[in-house]
Amino acid sequence: MRAPLPNPPWPQGDERGMANQIGTATWNRCAWHMTQPDAKSYEVSQLRSNTMPLSPFAGPYALKARPTAGVPLTAQAFNMDSINEGADPGQQGTQFDALGHFAVLRQPWDGKSTFPSENAVYYGGFTQQQVKPTVDSSLQRLGVDKVPPIVTSAVLLDAKSLVGNGQPMKAGQIITVKHIEDMIKAQNLTFRNILPGDVVFIYTGWGDFWRDPDTEKFYYTKAPGLSYDAARYLADKRIVAIGLDTPFVDTVPEGMLEGKGGPGEGTPPALPFAVHHHMLTQAGIHLIENMKLDEMANDHTWLSCAMILPLREKGAAGSPIRPVAIGVPTQKSTAR
Repeated sequence: MRAPLPNPPWPQGDERGMANQIGTATWNRCAWHMTQPDAKSYEVSQLRSNTMPLSPFAGPYALKARPTAGVPLTAQAFNMDSINEGADPGQQGTQFDALGHFAVLRQPWDGKSTFPSENAVYYGGFTQQQVKPTVDSSLQRLGVDKVPPIVTSAVLLDAKSLVGNGQPMKAGQIITVKHIEDMIKAQNLTFRNILPGDVVFIYTGWGDFWRDPDTEKFYYTKAPGLSYDAARYLADKRIVAIGLDTPFVDTVPEGMLEGKGGPGEGTPPALPFAVHHHMLTQAGIHLIENMKLDEMANDHTWLSCAMILPLREKGAAGSPIRPVAIGVPTQKSTAR
């Protein structure tokens, strides 16, 4: 018998959102995949380094090795590292967004006056004063430390094959509700579809452009992504998290980041990152960016057990993560 899942809306003051569903039901679904004799484990994060593609919204990322040191009067030696100020590791590489990462203003900012952060409203109706009362305070609510260990069944959808016809999706292309439904059918997943408490991974092929060292400076300038309608559709499915092999989850057409172009088709006014808006501030669903999904897609491992463990960094808006998935390949690996 399946353990019951709690039903939203959650109690007043909730800070977990759809992650409230993590528990016996999701663990049991997860365990099945791990017990199969042909199960295979997958690293679904990119390797982090000083030369990886870097977010335009964060500072340089430079992990520096410190000299080997020792303890006086002992025979022991040890090594440690330091990281530069402004690196924002929680928003670099494969990373996880806390619910407090995004808020919404009551009306659009004109870009000329002082930014009216005092008018920001967060998931659950929390105000700026409740979440980030001063400019230098960490998140008092909705930080990554409020996220439970996410251990649940995962559904991988192959948009590179269906939407991109076997090629990486193009910058500005969107994944629609119809695309999701068509991928479910094409991948023979109609017998279970997407269940409450699942995480959903979408392979667009954009991750194929991840280069280290990043000499092209191309990966973070634009990307395909999820449509606003698709975000609402997945939220209605009550998923816990959505992860793409892209830097934004939202679609970012060429020129958008530079202010030379608009957001993707179907994006509501004044919300260029509408998927972030809906998932984080309205639905309580976490986002995972810069995933590495090519190996799972190559193996047709559409269903798996996913383990996603953000750091318990008090008051942080995001976290570097090393998610893993364990599932049974349904096709022998081939070059893709």
